[in-house]
Amino acid sequence: MSEKYSVHDYTVEQSLNFIKSNEIAIPEIQRPFGWKGKQVRDLVDSLYKGYPTGYLIISKSPDLKLKDGSLSVGKKIMIDGQQRVTAMMTALSGLEVFNADFEKKHIAIAYNPFAKNDEECFAVQDNAILKDKKWIHDISVIFQTSFDSFSFVQNFCETNPEITPKDFNQQITKLIDIKNRKLGVIELFDKELSIDEVTEIFIRINSQGTKLNQADFAMSRIAANETYGGNMLRKAIDYFSHLAVDPKWYPEMTKDEEFAKTDYAPKLKWLKDDNDDIYDPDYSDMLRVAFMSQYPRGKMKDLVSLLQGRDFETKDFKESIAEETFKNLSNGVLDYMNEYNFKQFILAIKDAGFISKKLITSDITLDFVYTLYLRLLKDSSIDKTKVKNYVQRWYVMSTLTGRYISSPESAMDLDLRRIKEKGFLPWLEEVEKTLSDTFWNVELVQNLETSSVNSPYICVFWAASCRESSDSLFNEGSKFSNLITTMGDVHHIFPKQYLIDNGINDKAKYNQVANFTYLDTPTNIAVGKDEPCKYFTKVFEQCKTGEYHIGNLKSEEAIKKNLADNCIPIEIKNWTFKDYEKFLTERRKLMAAKIRTYYEKL
Repeated sequence: MSEKYSVHDYTVEQSLNFIKSNEIAIPEIQRPFGWKGKQVRDLVDSLYKGYPTGYLIISKSPDLKLKDGSLSVGKKIMIDGQQRVTAMMTALSGLEVFNADFEKKHIAIAYNPFAKNDEECFAVQDNAILKDKKWIHDISVIFQTSFDSFSFVQNFCETNPEITPKDFNQQITKLIDIKNRKLGVIELFDKELSIDEVTEIFIRINSQGTKLNQADFAMSRIAANETYGGNMLRKAIDYFSHLAVDPKWYPEMTKDEEFAKTDYAPKLKWLKDDNDDIYDPDYSDMLRVAFMSQYPRGKMKDLVSLLQGRDFETKDFKESIAEETFKNLSNGVLDYMNEYNFKQFILAIKDAGFISKKLITSDITLDFVYTLYLRLLKDSSIDKTKVKNYVQRWYVMSTLTGRYISSPESAMDLDLRRIKEKGFLPWLEEVEKTLSDTFWNVELVQNLETSSVNSPYICVFWAASCRESSDSLFNEGSKFSNLITTMGDVHHIFPKQYLIDNGINDKAKYNQVANFTYLDTPTNIAVGKDEPCKYFTKVFEQCKTGEYHIGNLKSEEAIKKNLADNCIPIEIKNWTFKDYEKFLTERRKLMAAKIRTYYEKL
């Protein structure tokens, strides 16, 4: 069996030179640096004291077979240790790194050469240190090739006359010796390893047991390949996901003159005025959708293989496949960023009743449904006027069944392959067979037996109420949707304190979602802690007296319709805490029935 990896010891200086010469790619340098200044300081301190700092893991891409039959040597990419190396480069080489706002900043580490036992040798530079003449304010100046040791020592000792040049020079020598510290480097040979094996090795070696994120792995491959524009593609993905969350950052993005010349830049401009937060994708969401919209595959490891040029049939690695993959992925990203596509997709989700971020329970489900939307737009067998309805049905079905919650990549991969083999409509029909009478009348009712307000089932119920423009409880003309998006209060229909006072003090019991509704604040205050039979009776009596203290319903017919819209049994006006279980059972059935009707109308 051939070797699958090799282990080397390189000095800090050698390792950083590999990076500077691009012999080893470290794509994270182009992304926001995740470490705090103190973590950079701690790493420098460990190197200074000769402590171990963990292995660096390098993945060597397989050699690519070029179109003329020759081989191109695969690139080395660091897949673990990127943060440590970036920290060394900013602290020792003076590299400017991107902060969370994509602004370039140098993290300056200061050195106290004559620190006493209770003092730290290193610190993150601040104003106090800049005013203290006993500190070397930025150690990176000492590691520059142009560093003049004689002049530096002389100037320091003139400022600190109590320190001799000999003593200070000894301390400088100890500091400079950091560049000779050894780093363990493990080089993986991708040709001999599957993506799963690389992931397993990463987990076993990584000191913190961190899982190798396949999206991160793919993004590293993308950024390292400048031949096919991977560096700009990665920026497009990063910038879009950043702008989706923070539109005000757009002026900063425009300062990237190199990126401004790409086809991606104008596609991002619309985000500067977008404040919708229904779907704020991160880079992994965007990468996943861009990939799945171009290939009938749902597993990110397949993308990594394709980026490397893998031919799944011959098992060879070919430049033509890598080139085609980058082209297709770029098209997928442009489709994803397209303002019309994105906004029409969000409109479809909102039109299905999911009008607020609080009703979205799974971003990965949104990922697949956006993929489906993009694929259906290009499917000649699909009536384009019905794409929105198909997307809505698939989203609600997937949410109710938890289709992409357990093993999401496998489920998405299966759906994409079946859609390719059978066509979307036949596969939709087959999938919907799981939504049998048993599902609606038994399984869904049971699933509504939960106390989680983030449960997908209660969120779909609330979405159904928004979609149908249901009035809020006790208020004609006051839409339930307005309470979701503005100042509505979640109200216990059987008040919590009332249940506790009567012996029902299990939080999971009195917080059942079937006991929840939204009320506007005045109605919530008017209801107070009264038992249901009391305040529901008041609502009925108001129709006779004309004095309205709870809501504005003016007739029994209006009350009955309002209760039906909110799935509350009319018998509640006669029920006490003794009937609480009966109430929950009956309301769950009504809620499930409303969800079914809503789904079948989509």
